Amino acid sequence: MSLRIGDEAPDFTAESTAGAIRFHEWIGDGWCILFSHPKDFTPVCTTELGYMAGLKPQFDERNCKIIGLSIDPVTDHKRWAQDIEETTGHAPNYPLIGDADLKVAQLYDMIHPNATAKKEGRTAVDNQTIRSVFVIGPDKKIKAMLTYPMSTGRNFDEVLRLLDSVQLTAKHRVATPVNWKSGEDVIIVPAVSDDEAKQKFPAGWKAPKPYMRIVPQPE
Repeated sequence: MSLRIGDEAPDFTAESTAGAIRFHEWIGDGWCILFSHPKDFTPVCTTELGYMAGLKPQFDERNCKIIGLSIDPVTDHKRWAQDIEETTGHAPNYPLIGDADLKVAQLYDMIHPNATAKKEGRTAVDNQTIRSVFVIGPDKKIKAMLTYPMSTGRNFDEVLRLLDSVQLTAKHRVATPVNWKSGEDVIIVPAVSDDEAKQKFPAGWKAPKPYMRIVPQPE
């Protein structure tokens, strides 16, 4: 079954570099970023895991946990962590799930239906669709999904911006415009009537078009 935004993130139990985890229990009452990798000891993923470790304090500030996944056993992850630190300056400081049996990748609809069914001896190419990012809310619902090809490193600064947007829009009835960054103006969603908007935004709004009501970002 395909996953979509708004679906409940599948729960699972798995081994990780931080020990066994029950996913929903591990998330707790905060937010979560789950990001996946097709193989250990691959160059693009090495850069990503190190960069994400450097960003972790900023995710912590947003009450958002980070967890990675790679299609290899945890013992390989621990060896890979040394390479990641040596090449990027940051060792992973968040759990990395071992998914050698593809259980989580299949739960999250990351395996292409035409991919080979073998479990042993898989290569990064066999797993190339396992390059996804899931933003999961405190209600355990999927708020956003991104999938990249193996040849393109993911922009985790953009994931941080995306998290800022979904957290803001979950709290207030606003949307964020193109290239928005935290602190910039936002848009009142169409579902909010003008009468309701006057209550929520008594200072008023700019309206270059009747359907485009722009206000400062609410606190």
